[in-house]
Amino acid sequence: MTSLFLPDILYAGGSAQSGFGLLVDSEGYVAGVSSSEAAPEGTAVVRLPGRALLPGLANAHSHTFQRLFRGRAEGRLEGGDTFWTWREQMYMAAGFVSPEDIYDIARVTFLEMVRSGVTAVGEFHYIHRDPQGLAYSDGNLLGKQVIEAAQSVGLRICLLRTAYLRAGFEREPCLGQRRFYEQPDEYLRNLSDLQGCFSGVENVSVGAAPHSIRAVSIELMRVIATLAQAQGNFPLHLHISEQVQENEACRLEYGMNPVTLVSENGILTNRTTLVHAIHLTSHEFELVAESGAFICSCPTTERNLGDGIFPADVAFRLGIPVAFGTDSQAQIDIFEDARQLEYHLRLQQQRRGILDASARTGWKTNASIGQNLFTSASRNGYSSLGLEGGSLAIGEPADFFTVDLDDLSILGGDQESLVSQAVFSLSKSSVRDVAVQGKLILQDGQHPEDGEIRARYREVQRRYLNHSLKGESL
Repeated sequence: MTSLFLPDILYAGGSAQSGFGLLVDSEGYVAGVSSSEAAPEGTAVVRLPGRALLPGLANAHSHTFQRLFRGRAEGRLEGGDTFWTWREQMYMAAGFVSPEDIYDIARVTFLEMVRSGVTAVGEFHYIHRDPQGLAYSDGNLLGKQVIEAAQSVGLRICLLRTAYLRAGFEREPCLGQRRFYEQPDEYLRNLSDLQGCFSGVENVSVGAAPHSIRAVSIELMRVIATLAQAQGNFPLHLHISEQVQENEACRLEYGMNPVTLVSENGILTNRTTLVHAIHLTSHEFELVAESGAFICSCPTTERNLGDGIFPADVAFRLGIPVAFGTDSQAQIDIFEDARQLEYHLRLQQQRRGILDASARTGWKTNASIGQNLFTSASRNGYSSLGLEGGSLAIGEPADFFTVDLDDLSILGGDQESLVSQAVFSLSKSSVRDVAVQGKLILQDGQHPEDGEIRARYREVQRRYLNHSLKGESL
């Protein structure tokens, strides 16, 4: 049956309008925009008074298990705390989790995403082995746990199966990474098996993710990229230039910076997403723009880890599509990532309106700040994951969320200011409904599995806290 979701304000196809709703066909795809009077006969009208309806948000880069130690790695260590010392806490969490824990942590993380308007997630998954570093009988056991968690919550997922093969150039294997490592042939076989297992499964897709230049040799990265490129719309994601030290190590091994290296090896295409990409040269940004590749920025994690400030103005000027990810789950709020992209630059440059392309000359876009950042939070994230969606255009999956226009964070908002208010003001507590493929997975602020998800996660946290207090080794 065709449905008409009828809010006070509808934002679809890049414009906001009142008096119209989103028409969704029986398969869960957008059939158009219509008033209740003009809807086809027999259409079920779902009235959403006092609400605005917007395209669903995409979280293009997530490590769900890192939600486990949120807020527990914030103290300063002797000699200073950096990304590299933070990794020790991450290794402890990675060493602790069982397959069941991974499922429960992913479920609560995905529930929090849904409650913030996220309808699609790219899970950059790199825990593959058991706590002793031994292979499970099913090499995709843990990835399947994450996928099952997304299915339980109702979220659309692209499982970015990660290759993690070494500790770095001329480095001995790291004990804390023993659950990540696979042999090259093993990784390629498991990636193929995972694809086959979920081929045709609704709202589940698979992508490849060579973790980084330090964790995967350029020779194997070329092999993975070639396989991905041969499959057409198959996403390839990798961490790159998050830290200055990464660039230094890459120059030591290969004589050039990471982005230059992947460009010269044919890895940069319009299906590639570079995660972080903070410390790039001007020439490297030009290489990314020429390739059509995406950049996924994760500002709430990057500021938490002290990574640096992503020069988004350079990317926007060159027309590089930027997406967002919550990465370490320090916070789960895509609009917070979006606004921080602009705010970080304001602090750095001591000016406002940095990403307002409508007031710029020579930029590849002429959109306002709000439009630019909303597109990054929605359509660009979907595209980086190889998914259709993020605009509510005809033929796209009906993935959307609604917000309460009476919520204090957006109270007084109107049709003209909706997108700007959503990006710069909206609190995720205002999210009331979330739909994936036309199916409401959050309705009037309620999720059917909320209670069970929270209870099971509390138990995981209780055991992890005991584990941490005992100072159990990796």
